[in-house]
Amino acid sequence: MTDRPLRIVVVDDHTVMRAGVVALLASGTGIEIVGEAGDGRAALDLVARHEPDVALVDLRMPVLDGVATTTEIVARFPRTRVLILTTYDTDAEIERAVEAGAIGYLLKDTTREQLADAIHAAARGETVLAPRVAERLVARMRQPAPVPLTAREADVLNAVADGLTNAEIGRRLVIAEATVKTHLLRLFAKLDVNDRTRAVVVAMERGLLHRP
Repeated sequence: MTDRPLRIVVVDDHTVMRAGVVALLASGTGIEIVGEAGDGRAALDLVARHEPDVALVDLRMPVLDGVATTTEIVARFPRTRVLILTTYDTDAEIERAVEAGAIGYLLKDTTREQLADAIHAAARGETVLAPRVAERLVARMRQPAPVPLTAREADVLNAVADGLTNAEIGRRLVIAEATVKTHLLRLFAKLDVNDRTRAVVVAMERGLLHRP
């Protein structure tokens, strides 16, 4: 065993948020911040230079987002653990990060003590999840596998997300308005929702609908 502090890099495109994390971990945590980056590409350079124990990474960043950054770090620098720290807690975001190889997923409302403990746990190779994230994953596992949307259903739902009426959707897709309504009813049944807005939200949460 060694008493040296854990060495980490902080990766977040928001300067104020990055500074806040650095300030939180500045003393009394057994953690040393060896670098900061505002995008994923810069983060890879930092990890290559410092070989930190943990990379604390935001999800949505310019140049290279958090998922792509995680994938690169896990593949190229296996000794560095990736811990996601973000505001996003949708099923799709969580799954993408975990599939990319992140060892943990925290939300930005975490306390100083929770953050420090999570970083130490991640460095030991332990999976770390924010309570709300863990609850979502457990709930997701208890649900039946989502029924995939057909290509036409996805077209209709994308049009709904664009704010189109049934008549406008029909014109865009060159189908009858009655056919649009039929697709919507099937969508509501598949997603277990009762309205158009909720259908879009649930489909995105389940990774069934991808919007730019």
